[in-house]
Amino acid sequence: MRDFKSGQLISQAYYKSFQPTLINRQWTVESMEVLQLLSQADRELGRLDMYSNYIPNIDLFISMHVLKEATQSSKIEGTQTNMEEALLEKEDVPLDKQDDWEEVQNYIKAMESALQTLENLPFSSRLIRETHRVLLQGVRGEKKQPGEFRNSQNWIGGATINDALFIPPIHTTVPELMSDIEKFLHNEEIFFPELLKIALVHYQFETIHPFLDGNGRVGRLLIPLYLVNKGILKKPILYLSDFMETHRSLYYDNLMNVREKNDITQWFKFFLVGINETAKKGISTFDRILQLQKENDLKIQSLGSRAANAQKVTNYLYQKPIINAEKVSEVTGISMPSSYKLLAELERINILKEITGAQRGRSYLFENYLKLFR
Repeated sequence: MRDFKSGQLISQAYYKSFQPTLINRQWTVESMEVLQLLSQADRELGRLDMYSNYIPNIDLFISMHVLKEATQSSKIEGTQTNMEEALLEKEDVPLDKQDDWEEVQNYIKAMESALQTLENLPFSSRLIRETHRVLLQGVRGEKKQPGEFRNSQNWIGGATINDALFIPPIHTTVPELMSDIEKFLHNEEIFFPELLKIALVHYQFETIHPFLDGNGRVGRLLIPLYLVNKGILKKPILYLSDFMETHRSLYYDNLMNVREKNDITQWFKFFLVGINETAKKGISTFDRILQLQKENDLKIQSLGSRAANAQKVTNYLYQKPIINAEKVSEVTGISMPSSYKLLAELERINILKEITGAQRGRSYLFENYLKLFR
């Protein structure tokens, strides 16, 4: 890594853009600290991935991981929607927060769409563009070429390009740079550890900034997609946005240090620490989910004839921990009066908590479950 050169500034009339070095080449890791962190990250990911094998209904819980990722990744970009708000239907969200809410929902759709597309399409520029198209559809960035690489100059920070913190490469070079990423990801003649490969690709993608909007969110989406695509994780259960939001200044500083000081080693260390901490947190969350599930199953058994329908409701709540009588009726097939009685029973045994305080149109929250993701 000592000879790594991140790129160079290129004069473009009245400003200078940064032209990154191509990455599709052989790499050598010299830092023992990076190798040690890499070993730890591989070990923690292996432990996390075991949950995909022995939790039979793990798909119930993945949607909440995606919801948390959507809110945290969007928060890095300035969107102000928390998990509770993201769980609401659009008509229940205050008007001044609906734009933010829609961006979070689009992030969830983009992740789900990309995972589905991966079953038939390789990890590629085409996949990245399609994910971007879903992300920006019908929201504030919909006028900024959804699904297309930019055809004009963009910049990061500053009111204008003249006081920008960073100016990505000129748009005419974006197709070549993105093609280079794709070749690097599929180059079987080069050996490079997969976690370092996606760390490098994330840096390079954020440096290229190939879209007019949504680059940060798409760049962070690529990480779990790649881990699933390579079979490192069987399910999309690791998301780094919470770590990157918590350490936002360090995240941006480490990206800039690569560009300005060629310090790719520090970026790798930051990324691997993020993998380690996030995987450990994921393991802890799954352990607590299993414990909560065990406690709730015991409570549900006390409901006698209502136990079977209570279990159906609880399974729904693991995917979306907010519910009302109409949804209970839909999930279980029971009448509205019976739905109200079942909700009252679930509230009595402390599985649900009523959150509206209204006489009509009441909503109930699976609060003990939601707490595990906060």
